[in-house]
Amino acid sequence: MEVKVYSSPQCPWCETTKNFLRAHNIPFQDIDATANDKIADEVIRKSGQMEVPVTEIEGKIVVGFNKSLLEKYLGLTEND
Repeated sequence: MEVKVYSSPQCPWCETTKNFLRAHNIPFQDIDATANDKIADEVIRKSGQMEVPVTEIEGKIVVGFNKSLLEKYLGLTEND
């Protein structure tokens, strides 16, 4: 399963999202959305938002820390 987290260094919800993934032993690629304009544009294109975190799970997008949606897309809930 491919998981990417677009984040920024000073974002507390980004850390919450990454800690959630770590707690469930989900490997992910951490991408600094503030690194350059190309990455920032990619985040906006994928999510329609100018905020982080944006988590991409097998092509599905989660904006912000949305625990129930993360659990659903990661297959961590019984009611997929």
